[in-house]
Amino acid sequence: MTSKKKVEPIGGTPSDVEDLKVESKYLRGSLSEQLQNRVTGGLTELDNRLLKFHGSYMQDDRDLRNEREKQKLEPAFQFMLRVVTPGGVATPEQWLVMDELAQKYGNHTMRVTTRQAFQMHGVLKWNLKSTIKEINDALLTTLAACGDVSRNVMCNPNPHQSEVHEEIFAMSTELTKHLAPRTPAYHEIWLDGEKLENPYKPYSEPVDPVEPIYGHVYLPRKFKIGIAVPPSNDIDVYSQDLGYIAIVEKGKLIGFNVTVGGGMGMTHGDSNTYPQLGKIIGFVKREQVLDIAEKVVTIQRDYGNRSVRKNARFKYTIDRHGLDWFVEELQERLGWTLEPAREFHFENSGDRYGWSKNYNGTWNVTLFVRSGRIADTEDSDLMTGLREIAKVLKGDFRLTANQNIMIGNIPAKQKATITKLLKQYRISIGEELTGIRRNALSCVSLPTCGLAMAEAERYLPSLLDKLDPIFEKNGLGDQEVNIRMTGCPNGCARPALGEISFIGKAAGKYNMYMGAAFAGERLNKMYKENIGEEEIISTLTPIIEHYAKERQANEKFGDFVIRTGYIKATTDGTNFHSA
Repeated sequence: MTSKKKVEPIGGTPSDVEDLKVESKYLRGSLSEQLQNRVTGGLTELDNRLLKFHGSYMQDDRDLRNEREKQKLEPAFQFMLRVVTPGGVATPEQWLVMDELAQKYGNHTMRVTTRQAFQMHGVLKWNLKSTIKEINDALLTTLAACGDVSRNVMCNPNPHQSEVHEEIFAMSTELTKHLAPRTPAYHEIWLDGEKLENPYKPYSEPVDPVEPIYGHVYLPRKFKIGIAVPPSNDIDVYSQDLGYIAIVEKGKLIGFNVTVGGGMGMTHGDSNTYPQLGKIIGFVKREQVLDIAEKVVTIQRDYGNRSVRKNARFKYTIDRHGLDWFVEELQERLGWTLEPAREFHFENSGDRYGWSKNYNGTWNVTLFVRSGRIADTEDSDLMTGLREIAKVLKGDFRLTANQNIMIGNIPAKQKATITKLLKQYRISIGEELTGIRRNALSCVSLPTCGLAMAEAERYLPSLLDKLDPIFEKNGLGDQEVNIRMTGCPNGCARPALGEISFIGKAAGKYNMYMGAAFAGERLNKMYKENIGEEEIISTLTPIIEHYAKERQANEKFGDFVIRTGYIKATTDGTNFHSA
């Protein structure tokens, strides 16, 4: 191996979050004491940051914020809980538990996240412990659903599509468990576990006695892993900090191409922050997957920016030091060399709705869930219907990376029963959807997300109502176009990968982006800044008309706007902000 240039960890004073992690004694902090404080429905800022490692964020209802302030009341504090579900798979029994908890402690809805996890909103502080305990009793967990650790590992949601997909799902579970924090604090605080003597010895051990992978300060920021099976890029593998692309030959899994350094978040007005796509560094065998993941995580642990959190993601670590340096550092820690990457091809990044048959003779049906929100509405009794299905289902539920639900592994003799229930409760399997609705994603945004600058989940449907007639008038009603909307630039709905995207800038105002690749292999670029609905419609109408008249055979919208000069292609995240 060639000699590697010496690279020192980034200097600077650690941020207050780093101090918090050091002082928290492996994520304990003063959470136990704060949960018993009945004077306030909230937590201190430092304990709120620590709570993220345990799978929860403190929020407040921003629709009520001004009125409560006038009444001299504290904000209407509530907590969002996120549940780890590797590969998005849950049993009917687990679904019923989540449904019951949403009714008993939450806001009577659930949400499917873009990381294939359950999310529950509206939990009050005095109900947090009971909710988390009941989640764990159902053999689920909130540990590491948030925080500066490896998050829920994503993969294609159907392990029964083929034997390869079954192996991939097993791998997502292995990775999630292997990279989970080992601290006993979670069990102590939430599950009344035995309080162990804390072996906290900062910097005094070559390998941390409690957290052998993370160490007592964990990672500089969150870390995301996903596994894709071509030709489907349904989990947007290039958006992951660490990605695995399955290489299949003659129906057998032979290994994975590895990608590193993806990530969607940025900060408005700061060109030093940007979304980035993962870069392929080589090929590994199935048995090498855990080793790769662990060593990649430790490199980010040792070299990530702990001074400035907005520059702390893994993508910046790689871009700062260089990909060649990273590969050499990785291979040195592994003690072996990656093989050259293998050929593969992606065709799409969305879900395929409706019924499909598995290799083992069972069936699946993929349901359309608008913005991932499981709720009863005027149009559909979705939450009630899924509850009734869960009571009789012999298969399982799968949460997709595109905020939809797949009911999977349905025995052939139960297909008619499930079909009847879907119709009874007016649950869509996507038959009526236009092309832009099939692929639309949005984050939660207002009223609960504290980072939101504009609406997303509540507004996107009405914007699509205005865009649909334009597409249909031009003969494009069935043309699939990826449209994504977020209320801020943190990237929860992966907006930098939308062929058309809107990122909230202020109330009713969005930066509009175009030009991403339909299958997720190219970032978009900003086309108009700080525009409202009227300008969105007037801007897009002539472009859609032009696309209808002059697109080439099978040409996707994102490719068209680049070919015809509306926008320049983003070739790397580092030129995302350039004109």
